[in-house]
Amino acid sequence: MSTRANHVAPPVLDDLSKAIIEQLQEDGRRPYATIGKAVGLSEAAVRQRVQRLTDSGVMQIVAVTDPLQVGFSRQAMIGIKTDGDLEHLADALAALPEVDYVVITAGGFDVLAEVVCEDDEHLLEVLNSKIRTIAGVRATETFVYLRLRKQLYNWGTR
Repeated sequence: MSTRANHVAPPVLDDLSKAIIEQLQEDGRRPYATIGKAVGLSEAAVRQRVQRLTDSGVMQIVAVTDPLQVGFSRQAMIGIKTDGDLEHLADALAALPEVDYVVITAGGFDVLAEVVCEDDEHLLEVLNSKIRTIAGVRATETFVYLRLRKQLYNWGTR
């Protein structure tokens, strides 16, 4: 069975839900009462909408850390070519604790995976002992991050 057949369309967001999301993107700890005043809803109504948005998977509220500040000095994007099933590879990569982002792509690589590691030795271990041992991995190319210039999570709700 195709995973496409199992895909559930995300709920359509009305203007109020979008406004709530934008408020939380500015400050994920903003009180519901403050959000309510900004968007014209009661605190209880905001609380209900936020709960529905998180329960449905439309959004999540998380603390974003700076990897360098919490002991992870090496980040890299790894391009992977496979002879095997793309979904299987993506799922196997997603299961690795060092991997924080996985996308199936078109182009020079079949899958891209971002890894966050403690140091170069840890990156080598992840590449050699974990990623390259996954069935179907034919080749990898690692793009080591030297300096992060921009990373935003506020792309909005359009």
